Amino acid sequence: MGVVSIHQFTMPEGKSGPQAAELIQKRLETLGAIKVGTFCVECETYYAAPHVSNPNHCINVIHNTEHPASCFALLDTGTCLVVDTQFDLLMSKMAGIYTSKKSTKIESKGVRYEVVDFLVKVGSVSMGPSFRGILVEVEYLPCVIPASCWDLMKEFLQAFLGTTVQSPPQYLQGRMNEVYTPEDTVQQYMEQFTSFRRAPSSGR
Repeated sequence: MGVVSIHQFTMPEGKSGPQAAELIQKRLETLGAIKVGTFCVECETYYAAPHVSNPNHCINVIHNTEHPASCFALLDTGTCLVVDTQFDLLMSKMAGIYTSKKSTKIESKGVRYEVVDFLVKVGSVSMGPSFRGILVEVEYLPCVIPASCWDLMKEFLQAFLGTTVQSPPQYLQGRMNEVYTPEDTVQQYMEQFTSFRRAPSSGR
């Protein structure tokens, strides 16, 4: 894999979620992008039961269709573990220790595109039945060091998202000279999902 950068798309006034996603897709197709299937990234959070020594503890279990044979367990300490895709079953058997709140399950789901050396995913973010916004994931495949390709990624992002994209995502900023890994993508999604969870529902 290459370097991934994930950004929220600023919703145009009066546009619904599907209309906003379609707007981005048309811009990408103008750049020569080709549809190459769909994707889904989903996160379910398990909270420690009140009787546990640290009741504020939680585990985020994240599935990404790019990695069908595994999933990721992101601890509230920031540690990210690569685990078996059946990890959810283990968590469900620990109901006395951890419980999930279905109302907080969140996902980004949509269409994948290829544009030369870029892979682009335009995802509609929903939490339960509620639409929350649009996330755009861009991966530059030939490179694994963010600092070496950020300027090129920024130029490409601005070509269809506009000049609102000025800097790398916050999580990535402290890791610009490190080798990029799939866990870094998970951390970026978690950062964005947390932001959506805290924001009021757009309902569109």
